[in-house]
This record gives sequence, C-alpha cells and structure tokens, in this order.
Amino acid sequence: MDLSRQRREYDTSGIDVGTVASDPLIQFGRWMDDAQASNTAEPTAVVLSTVGPDGRPSARNVLLKGVSEGGFVVFSNYDSRKGRELAANPWAALTFTWAELSRQVRVEGRVERTSDEESDAYFATRPRGSQIGAWASPQSEPIADRDELVGRVAEVAERFAALEHVPRPPHWGGLRLVPDRIELWQGRADRLHDRLVYLQVAGDGVDVSAVSRPLSWTISRLAP
Repeated sequence: MDLSRQRREYDTSGIDVGTVASDPLIQFGRWMDDAQASNTAEPTAVVLSTVGPDGRPSARNVLLKGVSEGGFVVFSNYDSRKGRELAANPWAALTFTWAELSRQVRVEGRVERTSDEESDAYFATRPRGSQIGAWASPQSEPIADRDELVGRVAEVAERFAALEHVPRPPHWGGLRLVPDRIELWQGRADRLHDRLVYLQVAGDGVDVSAVSRPLSWTISRLAP
C-alpha cells in the first residue's frame, strides 16, 4: 500500500509564544472549545498511551471527561490492560488530534486515581446500560464469544433490577493525568509547523517528578 502521494497542505495563521495563555490548561480549554465548535466528530477523543512492565508501549482511544485539580480525567476499568499498566508504571501520555483544525495536543505526566467521590459522581451520570456494562465486562480479558458477554450483561441486569441506582463497581473509576509537559501543534504550510511546548517548573533544587501539581510553566518553540 503506497500512501506517499496522500498529502495535505496546512494553511493556518499559526501560533506563537506571545499569543497563547501562560497556563497550558487554560490554553487547552480554548482549543477544546474550538474543537467542540467545529465539525470534529469526537472532539473529546484522545489516545492514551501507557507502558507495560516489559517496556512495550500500548495505546488506545478513550474519551476525556474533564480537566480538574490540574489534570486530565478519563474513566476506566482498573483491571483492564491500561489499568494494570498504570498501576505498575504511572507515567503516561495523551494525544488529541483535531484534523479539521490542523491541530494536535500532546500531554505527558503522572497518572493518579480520582477520589471515590469523584468516580461515584461521574458513574451516576452514565446511562444504566453503560453502568451494567461496567460490571459485566471483564475488560481486556479473553471471552469465548459475544453470547458470553450478552449473558453476563443479563445476569448483572437481573442482579440490580430492583435497585433504582446501579452502584459503581469497585474496580472501575477515574484516572487523572497530571501533566508536566504539554505540547501544542499547529499545522502550517510546507510542513513548517508551529510547535510550542509548556514545561513544568518546580523551582531551584526541587525534583519536578516529585511535585504533585505544577507551580509554574515555561513556554518555548520547537523546530517542526
């Protein structure tokens, strides 16, 4: 399959250090607003990349559910492959791509679990079918066929049939990536793209990796 001729030229006004917010989460919010206002099919879709104990990376699309307490929040089964990998190695990356806007955002940082209260609050907003599915699916584990999954769903639905509210499974909840590096990418003509990177600064003599929340950020330009 030869895709070498599949090229797209980017014609945008670009970005510069002096035109973006000093706080990357504020700037991200502006770009997310732009993405939601565009014709992007799933503006909150993001690739979550993790690394297993064997050093092999893995990636999958998830949906961003919010930015809170200085981090990007998604929800998942903690027993899934990503959940197990993050339990062993909490460093991960997020990649947002909004092709219609010729934009990309890359986020790197440490992942922590959200509080039970935050996980409970979000779980309560999910459709009942999705709540039952969270109990029924042994995410990332092999199953015999679709019928097995359907049977599991039926069993869980019966178990909670008398309850008005389905409780959150103990193995399911939020994951918050607290960033120490955020890169903005804006497509430009002739592949001379704009790349601005925010790096966390903790102060003299402070180990950035040990700081739970950023104190300040530096912004610099990267070559495309």
